[in-house]
Amino acid sequence: MVKKVIQVPVDQGLLGALDRMSRRQNRARAELIREACQAYLAGLESEEMDRLYQEGYERLPEELRLGEMQAALAAEILPEESW
Repeated sequence: MVKKVIQVPVDQGLLGALDRMSRRQNRARAELIREACQAYLAGLESEEMDRLYQEGYERLPEELRLGEMQAALAAEILPEESW
C-alpha cells in the first residue's frame, strides 16, 4: 500500500507520550499513530452501526408478542445445548 506523508500539529505533551510509547514498544511513532487512527475510525463506524440499528427498531419496533414467543422458544432450546 502506498503511504502518503502528512503533517499533523500535536502539542508537546502528546508528542512526548507518543515517543515514550514508541520506544517502550520498539515501534515507529508513525505506526502508533496509524493504529490509533484506525482504531478511532473503527470505533466511529461501530457507533454509527449501533445508532442505525437502534433507529431501525424505533421506526419498526418488535411486536411484544413476537418477542415473548422468541423468548419462550429460546428457553426450550437453550437448556438442551451442551455449551
